[in-house]
Amino acid sequence: MKSKTIYFCTECGAETMKWQGRCPSCGAWNTIEERKEKPSPVARAQKGTAGSIRKPRTLREVDDSEEIRFSTGSMELDRVLGGGAVKGSLVLVGGAPGIGKSTLLLQICREVSKTCSVLYVSGEESERQLKLRAQRLHVDGDGLLVVSETDLAEILASVEALKPDVLIADSIQTLYNPENTSSPGSVSQVKDCTMTLMQLAKTMGLTVFVVGHVNKEGAIAGPKVLEHMVDCVLYFEGERTTSYRLLHAEKNRFGSTNELGVFEMAQDGLREVPNPSELLLSGRPLNTPGTCVACVMEGTRPVLAEVQALVTHTSFNVPRRTTDGFDFNRSALLLAVLEKRGGLKLGNCDAYINVIGGLKLDEPAADLPVAIAVASSYRDQVVDNSLAAVGEVGLTGEIRAVANLSQRLNEIARLGFRRCVIPRQGAERLDAPEGLELLRVRNIHEAIEIAL
Repeated sequence: MKSKTIYFCTECGAETMKWQGRCPSCGAWNTIEERKEKPSPVARAQKGTAGSIRKPRTLREVDDSEEIRFSTGSMELDRVLGGGAVKGSLVLVGGAPGIGKSTLLLQICREVSKTCSVLYVSGEESERQLKLRAQRLHVDGDGLLVVSETDLAEILASVEALKPDVLIADSIQTLYNPENTSSPGSVSQVKDCTMTLMQLAKTMGLTVFVVGHVNKEGAIAGPKVLEHMVDCVLYFEGERTTSYRLLHAEKNRFGSTNELGVFEMAQDGLREVPNPSELLLSGRPLNTPGTCVACVMEGTRPVLAEVQALVTHTSFNVPRRTTDGFDFNRSALLLAVLEKRGGLKLGNCDAYINVIGGLKLDEPAADLPVAIAVASSYRDQVVDNSLAAVGEVGLTGEIRAVANLSQRLNEIARLGFRRCVIPRQGAERLDAPEGLELLRVRNIHEAIEIAL
């Protein structure tokens, strides 16, 4: 079958039938390149034998007797993945440069290689550099095979010959398909290489981990379809000024996307932090206005975090509002409720809200501690160091019930807090953990008067 010539954009991957100076899809100039179109999958199937085509089966006929999950050796990574890695899955790990993506994947090879064969493909480091980094991380598994290669055809040949159980590609932007004439890292190359690895994972039952670079906006570089093709998208985040790293899932076909994994970057690699609440509360200032402790749910794990607020009189016509780790629009709503229902004159004040430790509070249960922290800073009154708060604030100033309240209170009591402000609604028959006094409130005015 003859192949015909098509033209595609190296920026967005859009295809056209003739060359153009400007891409009609994304508007970029001088990005149209020529290549030979490969036969379609339908044509290849018709050309092959009928026995090579996979026949559909009923769901009842699919064999599920074999365990499809296995542990990666990292409890925090297993938690984010939903209980472990899934055989035949394609996992994309993204994050800023130097955040620890390659370190995390090389460290899990230490445990996985004891029971499975692992092929680590690096397009950015030589095999000698990989060994030096593995020695620093104390990784010396006999089941770990390494190769420095960027040619996708050579990688597929190695997989066919070695038949590993786990394949790690670092990174997808360095791989290239020799049948595609565009440069590595382009949209079409990333799409072709990811599609090939996805088909490899599904047909061979191979677990594939892929490292993805991010652009200057913080999103994974390449086409958005890259995140649609994979089974799981993990983001590795952290502040440059701290040694702590947060791992969460943006997409997970085999588990929840609400779980959070916490790591600490040390000299010998990443260390797991099994109790992030103690970490996030370490160094909390005592007897200082403008701070309150919140308890949020990260999947099935309750996490305590310190919320700080600073309220000062503004010298401008329009007050300034700044948030870090808390939704800006939600903060504007809370400030309006505090002024209307809480009696705080915040219209001529600048307000700054910060969540310590790089955690992002995106659930309604963090409304009440943020409001108490703002009120504490405005009145310059100290919130008791042994007090925490949980609750959602409504537009009429009422404090609404939140989910998993018993689990949150147990975590608050375990860390030594003696008092907790909670919504009265839904907590009438709730038993308080030993040593914890429950302060039930109906509205934001009651909460402020009890807490301050």
